[in-house]
Amino acid sequence: MATTSSKMALGGIARRLAHEGVLDEAKASEAAQAAQREKTSIVRYLVNNSLVAGREAATAAVHEFGLPVLDLDSMDPEVAATNAVDSKLVEKHHALPLYKRGNRLFVGVSDPTNMVALDEFKFASGLTTEAVIVEEDKLTKHIDRVLSQAEMGNMADDLDEDLENLDIGSDDEQEGGDDVSRADVDDTPVVRYVNKLLLDAINRGASDIHLEPYEKFVRVRYRIDGILHEVAKPPLAMAPRLIARV
Repeated sequence: MATTSSKMALGGIARRLAHEGVLDEAKASEAAQAAQREKTSIVRYLVNNSLVAGREAATAAVHEFGLPVLDLDSMDPEVAATNAVDSKLVEKHHALPLYKRGNRLFVGVSDPTNMVALDEFKFASGLTTEAVIVEEDKLTKHIDRVLSQAEMGNMADDLDEDLENLDIGSDDEQEGGDDVSRADVDDTPVVRYVNKLLLDAINRGASDIHLEPYEKFVRVRYRIDGILHEVAKPPLAMAPRLIARV
């Protein structure tokens, strides 16, 4: 009797996966209960625990709910509407704004029963939201990229804020004299700024730092996972000292 009751409790994507023979019904029921205990979606639980592939879960969701599907790897991240809502909402709801059409915002989800996400995205963006099915593993990868970019943006804002109060001074002032102590040198604004750049790069796992002088400014970029991210644009007058310090 308990087994029958457990089977009857299956619904949505879990039921579809069991019905199509992708997942054993008993395992589907156990997964549904485990996902509920862990307060996560059934799709995330199944994919994260390698019980089904992301593509299989997405296919089941499409068949179950009749929604459109999108391969995130085929989408140009530069045209994604990721700025439509705050990145904190993206992380909170594990959902990704994809693109806007008129007053509609299409949101990538691996579990279309995530109605709270759609409602909060609607409130935050002022747009009507519509769900688009995407593969869970790809969704996680793209959300990680969005969150990483948001963190890099916050880091750049912090560095720019530091620059506002940075007294570049003259070459003579920076060079000082023989009576300038080592402690005083280490406390100069340029030294502190470079130290912050280095620490931030280490914390972000950057493999290298690029200091790129241009006509009117210096561009600072970190290479993280093979991709260059711009983090700051100090004034050109700082270039010689930044480079010399590094």
